[in-house]
Amino acid sequence: MKNKVFSFINILGLSVGLTCCLLITLYILNETSYDEYQKNADNIYQLGTEFIGLGNFKKMPNTPAAMGETMKAVLPGIEQSTRLAPLYSEDKTLLQYNEKDGESKSLYETKGYLADSTFFRMFTYNFTEGNPTTALSNPNTIVLSDEIAKKLFGNQAALNKVIHVSSSTNGDHDFLVTGVFKPINKPSHIDARFFMSMMGGDIADFIKRQQGDLASNNLYFTYLQLKPGSDPKKLEGKFPAFMEQYAGKKLQAIGFNKRQFLVPLKKIHLNEDVKNNITPGGSTTYLYILGSIALFTLIIACINFMNLATARSSRRSSEVGIRKVLGANKKSLVMQFLGESVLMSVLAFLLAIVFTELLLPAFNSVSGKALSLSLDDILIIAGFFLLSVIAGLIAGSYPAFYLSSFKPVKVLKGKFSNSFSAVALRKGLVIFQFIISVVLIVSSVVIANQMQYLRSADLGFDKDHQIIIPLRSNNAKNMYAAFKDELLKQAVVKNAGASLYYPGIANVADNIFFKDGEDMQQGKDVKMNYIDTRYLQTLNIKPLYGRLFADDYYAQDTTGTIILNETAVKTLGFASAQQAVNQKLHFTFNGKTYDFNIIGVVKDFHYEDLHLPIGPYGFQLNTPPLYNYMIVHIKPGNISAALQSIQNTWHSLNRSEPFDYSFLDKEFQKNYDAENRLSAIVGEFTVIAILISCLGLFGLATFSAEQRIKEIGVRRVLGASVTSVVALLSKDFLKLVGIAVIIASPIAWLIMNKWLQSFAYRTSISWFVFVITTLVTLLIALITISFQAIRAAIANPVKNLRTE
Repeated sequence: MKNKVFSFINILGLSVGLTCCLLITLYILNETSYDEYQKNADNIYQLGTEFIGLGNFKKMPNTPAAMGETMKAVLPGIEQSTRLAPLYSEDKTLLQYNEKDGESKSLYETKGYLADSTFFRMFTYNFTEGNPTTALSNPNTIVLSDEIAKKLFGNQAALNKVIHVSSSTNGDHDFLVTGVFKPINKPSHIDARFFMSMMGGDIADFIKRQQGDLASNNLYFTYLQLKPGSDPKKLEGKFPAFMEQYAGKKLQAIGFNKRQFLVPLKKIHLNEDVKNNITPGGSTTYLYILGSIALFTLIIACINFMNLATARSSRRSSEVGIRKVLGANKKSLVMQFLGESVLMSVLAFLLAIVFTELLLPAFNSVSGKALSLSLDDILIIAGFFLLSVIAGLIAGSYPAFYLSSFKPVKVLKGKFSNSFSAVALRKGLVIFQFIISVVLIVSSVVIANQMQYLRSADLGFDKDHQIIIPLRSNNAKNMYAAFKDELLKQAVVKNAGASLYYPGIANVADNIFFKDGEDMQQGKDVKMNYIDTRYLQTLNIKPLYGRLFADDYYAQDTTGTIILNETAVKTLGFASAQQAVNQKLHFTFNGKTYDFNIIGVVKDFHYEDLHLPIGPYGFQLNTPPLYNYMIVHIKPGNISAALQSIQNTWHSLNRSEPFDYSFLDKEFQKNYDAENRLSAIVGEFTVIAILISCLGLFGLATFSAEQRIKEIGVRRVLGASVTSVVALLSKDFLKLVGIAVIIASPIAWLIMNKWLQSFAYRTSISWFVFVITTLVTLLIALITISFQAIRAAIANPVKNLRTE
């Protein structure tokens, strides 16, 4: 109470450090606890595939449809298998319900999956309607989240109602609602909002046509539940012989091999070896970065405590001297100062809990999580209480032993001084603080630069003013031609095309092509998109040689023609793009060989995000013309009016379905959500770390000014100006900050250079970043120091010297 400003700064600094640490701890615990709530979690494994002999494939979490059941039938130790298939041909699905009064409810929903009848027997879901054991036992059944059920049926029971589902993956079919679940507020790598039975739609027919094929069509997520006590390593050891027996001949004919492996359910989310899982996986690198920020922010706060406490030592030296003269021993003084320290740290802990509750909504918005702190987290709260006490003891230990070691005779005679080691320690701590701050500043700038690069990079196609319209139902697909013709008549529309996929979303179609004189053994895998005659022109993807598909050549182009990108031409072994035009490609499937004529080569473009290098890619006309998406390129100007015009055209042709759209540039940027979140988190905590570091520097400046108060008085009496005194006090601290910048710069470069390696296309770390960081850090430090320096310089020198 006597030193309100000091106490406020000290408690606030420590509470902010604890708050940062607590927020990031909640985030890390969330990331590392995926699927732990599942009752069978310890015995569930995802079956993955590693491709051998295909350069652009590595490890995938997918398998053919029949893999799980075949393994269960012939390999011991497997209790249950189940499959999950994403609706990979769409980003949203159309659900429609016709009420008894004839009114229809239609809505587009995301995160739909096809699942086996065994899915809810293996995975734990909280059903509010229906029986999980039998929910998907029959064909054409569907299980909805309670949110979707409420949208469709209001407060009525959803069970046994029939809804119509229009899916580009699974076709147009009616489904009987057999269950409703309430999502469990725990993290899971399966973020489904509804499940359709695997049997009863187009996918069921596709699976039947595969006839137990274990080599191709790796489209399904397969899970195995092992019997209690089964050894997953021993089971994996039997996979090579299994694959040779059941898929060896087919794989040899196709021209590549593959290896199966198991991933424990709890490790799926943070398994960075396997990409493109059901949901985007987490990153252990990001967790280490955030964990380091949490740890160093807390260390900075503790360092502040030490510096601020020792900065007050001269004021408390007389107190210590008198106490010692009156009989106080060193132990009692140590306990006194440690007690003060712990009391402050406990107050900081209570304040940190309040700050955490207030900041959680904002932190959730930035991190994309739904974190909370409640009485259920009593172990976390208790742990942080203990941490705050320990932090108080550690942070207060140096001031306690330092103050209690004063010699009472010297102190009371006014001969108080600091040892060289004490001064060196304080300076070293300030340097350490600013090393962390500089690393965070450089990291923030580099991450921001990379995100700006991702937003502004030339993707090889026009992404702006491109509207994506989903075509889900058979009705929507069949009206495509009329819809396109009407759009092309509108003044606001530059062009319009259609395709199965658009840049930035998952593209699962591929073929293995080989040239004349080769066979499938020498073939190369090429990703494929199936488009109309205007798709490439709409995106402004340019031809290098040959021509694009066109209406004038439609009849000719529907019979075995193909367009490749530059990378595909190189991968397939053509000498040049020009030489590839009019050459033949071949593809063999089920013993039949199909021939294709290369009519054009287009410039490379980014069909995937910039994490990945551009791979071989090709286009064919889709026959029959049943597309998943319309892409409409509108002219710059009044976007609202253009959207209204397109919507009116849609409803004039299709009154029964809602009009839905998104923008291509925004959809593409969704691939960088994780990096955007990291950028925001690092940026915010950088500001906090700098503020805490400035508190530490403020403490040291205060200490120095107090130690040199008489020197300053003498200098002022002898004619020194305020400016010269401020410069005298500031230069030593700016040296410390300069040393911190020199040490921190290479550390920051190494960390950020490693982070940038995760992008196939990235910006460079310019020397200008370090120049700006140095200037900003020195400016921040100078502003912090100047407050105390100016205060000391303008103080009345007579008042400071009268006790000499």
